Amino acid sequence: MHEMSLVQALLAQLTTLAAEHDKKRVITVTLDIGPLSGVVIDSFQFGFDILSAETSLTKGAKLIIINPPATYQCIRCGHRQSAAVRPDHCPECNETLLIPEGGDAIILNQVEME
Repeated sequence: MHEMSLVQALLAQLTTLAAEHDKKRVITVTLDIGPLSGVVIDSFQFGFDILSAETSLTKGAKLIIINPPATYQCIRCGHRQSAAVRPDHCPECNETLLIPEGGDAIILNQVEME
């Protein structure tokens, strides 16, 4: 489960941010996890719940995960559409070859600390 190593990296980043800003506790963490990132959101949440409870800095912190849609572009007509799941075909020309754009990132949006 690579989600655990991703959570460990997130917690290390939170530790660095807290030290830089002289904060003692993380209240809320907001992440974008794209549908093409390869991350199983339930597993990431589970890993965060387990690992964040191990330190006083992150114990009790709330994780908010936003799963923004990816954009798919039709290879034939160029039509773009946003969707959380890959569409079967282009609604404009019925082409089935759609190229994904974006949706593969994991972005730390916001951290609330005290």
